[in-house]
Amino acid sequence: MARLIDQLNRLPSIGQKTAQRLAYFIVSGSAESARELAEAILQAKEQIGYCSQCLNLTDVDPCVICQDTRRDRSLLCVVEEPRDVLALERTREYRGLYHVLHGAISPMDGIGPEELRIKELLARLGNGEVREVILATDPNIEGEATAMYLARLLKPLGVRVTRMAHGMPVGGDLEYVDELTLTKALEGRREL
Repeated sequence: MARLIDQLNRLPSIGQKTAQRLAYFIVSGSAESARELAEAILQAKEQIGYCSQCLNLTDVDPCVICQDTRRDRSLLCVVEEPRDVLALERTREYRGLYHVLHGAISPMDGIGPEELRIKELLARLGNGEVREVILATDPNIEGEATAMYLARLLKPLGVRVTRMAHGMPVGGDLEYVDELTLTKALEGRREL
C-alpha cells in the first residue's frame, strides 16, 4: 500500500492525502477495475508519441490536427505543452495548426531556448506557407520571456507575430482557462 501511495504521490498535483485516497479507492475496488486502469496506463505509454510535425501527443503520425485539410495552414499557434492544444481546441474557434515547444524559457530551472523545440518551429516556417504565428505561451514570467524571445527571432523571417490578448489570468496556466476567456484572448491577440 505504501508503494502505491508513493507512486501516486509522484503524479503532478497529487499530494500525500490525495494519493492515500486514490490508493484506498483502487484497493477497495474490483481487481478488474484495477487491471483496466493499469492496462490503460500501459497502453497510453506504449502507443502515444509525438507528432512529427507539431510535436503534440498523438497515437497516429502525423496527428489528426495536422492531417485535417480544412485547417488554415497559414496560421500557426505556438504553445508550451500538449495540454495547451487541448485547451485551445475546446474553444472550437481556432482553425489553424499548432507547434508545441515542450516548455518555456526558465533560467531558474536551467531551461534555455536550446531545450525547447524552436529548431523544429523554424524549419516549419521555412516553406513560406505560414503567414502568422500566434504566441500562446502562458501569461507568466516564463511564458512572457519565451514569447519575447520568439518574437525577436521570428519577425526578421517576414511572418506576422501576434500574442494572445490579455484577459487570461497572469501567473496562470493556459490549460485552466475557460473556453470563453480563451476565445476572447484569441480574438484580441496583438502584434508584438
